Amino acid sequence: MNERQLQILRELGELGSVTATAEALLMTPSAVSQQLRLLQRSIPVPLTERDGRRLVLTDAGQALAGAAIEVETALARARHTIEEFVDQPDADVSVAAFHSAAAAFFPLLLLGQDGPGRPQLSLADEDVAQDHFPRLTRDYDLVLAHRLDHAPPWPATVTAGTLLREPLDIALPAGHPLAAKRRLTPRDVADQPWITVHDGFPLMATIDAISTAANRRLNIVHRINEFAVVAEVVAAGGGLALMPRWTTRPHPALILRPLSGVHTRRHIDVLHRPERAARRAVRLVLTELHRAAETIQSRDVSAGSDVNETPAEEA
Repeated sequence: MNERQLQILRELGELGSVTATAEALLMTPSAVSQQLRLLQRSIPVPLTERDGRRLVLTDAGQALAGAAIEVETALARARHTIEEFVDQPDADVSVAAFHSAAAAFFPLLLLGQDGPGRPQLSLADEDVAQDHFPRLTRDYDLVLAHRLDHAPPWPATVTAGTLLREPLDIALPAGHPLAAKRRLTPRDVADQPWITVHDGFPLMATIDAISTAANRRLNIVHRINEFAVVAEVVAAGGGLALMPRWTTRPHPALILRPLSGVHTRRHIDVLHRPERAARRAVRLVLTELHRAAETIQSRDVSAGSDVNETPAEEA
């Protein structure tokens, strides 16, 4: 039995005819009769009987029709509960992000959600290989992920929106001879020691592209994923590195220079399962993430950075 069949039985008991029941439920009489037959198959005793030209309920039918009222009442409560849940602005929303995005976005999110009637945030850092980001949407409402410009799109199982298209610059110590140049080429940097991320993480594809453009293998001496640590190692003379332009904190001993000749830009995307966006609280956080992205990108413009030679793009 199902909700519709119980509803038909209840209306039949109150209205006393198939025709009247069909009119009340905007159905055809034949459709009403078919649903009654399907319901009867699941019940071991007769639910209806003929009373002249009328079809009336038996005692068993009346008992089941009474239970149908309780079922409809419970379902109405359930629908109301889920509607309240979906429309609740201050519900819990979980957000995961890789390290540099977490450092840039999380403080702005917390400031943006301050006050009553705002989503309750649960934040987590997740440093995973690129193809693992979609899997995180099982555990979190929203996932900040990164991929390079030319990388394949995210799978159709998740909804993805771009927050930033962020340039990747060459980080070098302030006193380095290459710091005198306003823009570098792969040949300029190919003979330097390098600090890179571990294999499987998006930036490695750009490292490979630099190597290809320079027609030589780069000398990778350190493998570090956390950009704050990378910055300290570069400042100490440990080598050059690719650094995101907007989402890493400025370091007084570092210089960032744009690189010509290869695609050096990453997408910072927000991923989620489609059904998560049905919740008002999740949509509110999505709006705050896009607002935070605008703030992060505008910092570079307001600072007048000499590496900001690439036109800003809308996320």
